Amino acid sequence: MTRRWSIAGELFALQVLVVTLLVASGTAGAVLLARSDGHDAAVEEVTAVAETIALSPVVVEALRSSDPSALLQPYAESVRDATETDFIVVMAPDRTRYTHPIPDLIGQPFAGTVAGALAGGTVVEQYRGSLGESVRTVVPVRAGDGSIVGLVSVGITVEAINRKLLHQAPAVAAGTTAALLLAAAGAWLLSRRLRRQTHGLGPSEMTRMYEYYDAVLHAVREGLVVVDRDGRVALMNDEGRRLLGLSEDTPVDRGVDELDLPAEAAALLTSRRSTVDEPVLAGDRVLVASQRETRFEGRTLGTVLTLRDHTELRALTGELDSVRGLTEALQAQAHEAANRLHTVLTMVELGRTEDAIRLATDELALAQQLTDQVVGALTEPALAALLLGKSAQAGERGVELSVDELSRVDGEALPSRDLLTVVGNLVDNALEAVAAAPPPRRVSVLVRQDDNEVLVRVADTGPGMTPEQAASAFTRGWTTKGPGHGIGLALVRQVTERYGGSYEVTPATGGGAVLTVRLPVPS
Repeated sequence: MTRRWSIAGELFALQVLVVTLLVASGTAGAVLLARSDGHDAAVEEVTAVAETIALSPVVVEALRSSDPSALLQPYAESVRDATETDFIVVMAPDRTRYTHPIPDLIGQPFAGTVAGALAGGTVVEQYRGSLGESVRTVVPVRAGDGSIVGLVSVGITVEAINRKLLHQAPAVAAGTTAALLLAAAGAWLLSRRLRRQTHGLGPSEMTRMYEYYDAVLHAVREGLVVVDRDGRVALMNDEGRRLLGLSEDTPVDRGVDELDLPAEAAALLTSRRSTVDEPVLAGDRVLVASQRETRFEGRTLGTVLTLRDHTELRALTGELDSVRGLTEALQAQAHEAANRLHTVLTMVELGRTEDAIRLATDELALAQQLTDQVVGALTEPALAALLLGKSAQAGERGVELSVDELSRVDGEALPSRDLLTVVGNLVDNALEAVAAAPPPRRVSVLVRQDDNEVLVRVADTGPGMTPEQAASAFTRGWTTKGPGHGIGLALVRQVTERYGGSYEVTPATGGGAVLTVRLPVPS
């Protein structure tokens, strides 16, 4: 199976290719520039040599002699050797050569352009002559009166110019090689760092991984919040946004304190401490949070917080507890009813019929009195059912629960769920408070509605609260029942604050505590 290239490998190959092309282009440009510079330097050199020879008095006198070649040939060759040019030709105005590196060509016409020099100018050209292609210049030789008595041509072959360029080739090659090696080393270091960061994955693998991870993060039913080592929220999935009350378009790539998160969730994220299944209040939700530090190859990457909505589960648990309490109460009442029934039957058998009737009717009247009181005062059926169930539960636990005769709720002034949260948790707290207290164990409930607010007051004969306990009773985590509790009164506080109401704890007359909640009725 052919191994797919990783992103780092592809990037390295691409960088090497690009750098090679850039260096090759730069080298080619440098060679062309050097060649152009060499041509220009050759032109300047032959022009300077030609003009120097043309101004020499020796050349002017020799051109007027009877045998110019005898005087000029040695002179021209010595100058050619000294200047390292390829040819110096001194000629007559009619092109007849007086000097040449090849003696056999002396006396033959000069091959090249001379018209410009005969007109008094300088001819510069690249021309293929007897020595091959060369860069040459032709200048006039003037007598004392200014007349042109001859011409001087000096040239350097193109082959000689190229040889000079080849002498520079090792330096150019060394510079090119160094540039390639340096660029390749930089590309290799960059690809190595990228390989570590991408764990050697290829583009298709990373694309597939992103698609799968993104699909999973959006599909899971648990909220997920990832915070990096700098305290910035790096990731939050859809369920996390929903549970923490953030809209879908809220950007999360910012610090924890910059997001409008619930106070307890923000405090947990900021603390970075590890925890498992810790209750966290978020608005009217009870969330179960688990947080742990994430590490990779010994490096701390940040923390991961998972959230589960515990509200519905807690509501179901509360209902189950109520049902269990009712079941136990019914079982106890069944035993009591059986005992009373046997008592009534025995009294009838003994002929004490009137006493039997009185005993039976008293028990029925007592039970019916509580039912009539609750149902008559509270037309909200869910609240009435809750208090009747709590009354049975209290009776099973040896607690006398009474509903204040001033209680009155007509209709649904508040949503049933919120009202049940407040009343149910206050009653549960009171039942827990008096369960371990010495007799008499009493809980009194007042629920009264007027035009502006709903008043809920629950009094108990328990041990009461110290001022410090009263101040912190409605905060999450405050409890006298051990770990895993301390949520009920905190939920009451959240409902109260959402409606803009108030809550307070005061001592009861004769001992115990009175918890009062006032909920404004929405207009």
